[in-house]
Amino acid sequence: MDMNIQKYMAFVKTVEYGSFTRAAEMLNYSQSGISRMINDLEKEWKVVLLERGKSGVKLTSDGMKLLPYAKNVCMEYEKLQMEVDELNGLQSGLIRIGTFSSVATHWLPNIIRNFQQAYPGIDYELLLGDYMEIEEWIADGRIDCGFLCLPARPEFETCFLEQDRLLAVLPENHPLAKYEKIPVAALCDEPFMLLEKGAKTEISEIFERCNLTPKIHFTTWDDYAIMSMVESGLGISILPELILKRVPYRIVAKELDVPAYRKIGIALRNRKNDSLAVKRFLDYLQYR
Repeated sequence: MDMNIQKYMAFVKTVEYGSFTRAAEMLNYSQSGISRMINDLEKEWKVVLLERGKSGVKLTSDGMKLLPYAKNVCMEYEKLQMEVDELNGLQSGLIRIGTFSSVATHWLPNIIRNFQQAYPGIDYELLLGDYMEIEEWIADGRIDCGFLCLPARPEFETCFLEQDRLLAVLPENHPLAKYEKIPVAALCDEPFMLLEKGAKTEISEIFERCNLTPKIHFTTWDDYAIMSMVESGLGISILPELILKRVPYRIVAKELDVPAYRKIGIALRNRKNDSLAVKRFLDYLQYR
């Protein structure tokens, strides 16, 4: 790779991750190597790009002005590499995927294993987050594609993959466990564990549709923390069916009297600009 491109990538990734160390890990350089490349850029451009501190690095005003141009150079270089890959066939590549825990746990291992049988030279980078974080990563170009609850942002290209039921989750000996279907109203009588972080999710929308207000005692984006709390008798919850597969907790999952689902899909900014590896991965997902 051209040395100047390496320097630009070092600059962009250091800003993206907020530290020389993390940028070095992602680009397979030493921390000192990344620091030297950015120092070289600052000498060449006669500006200070980053403020260094104990808590990490942050952009100077000059760095803020130059960052978009450095990003564009890196993006154009990646497009060039995509064209080279197209000409030479899919022998190598990197797919950066944003995902949430249930997909990461129950879908991706099999998806990647099967995809690797056809394309063994592909590497993967997985980022775990909530729906809002994954959307931000897609918009910023941090990831190539991301699993989301649909609908997503209108500017994204999306593909529906599967409908996932939302189920009431109770301790094993809970009185409501005798019901075949749990009334949503009954879930408002006890402490409720809400799977949410930041923006409202489909679980909050269930109560809003029914004009009900649960007694929320605990809010987190950690599915397993909620299952553990429910098992301990600290409350009840609603969770997606996908995350409830093969769980070690002594809990009961029941249908709701008002059927509720989340639509899982894959989203990206623009398929035309994606690498051959990402295009093949997306094709594979649709026909998995």
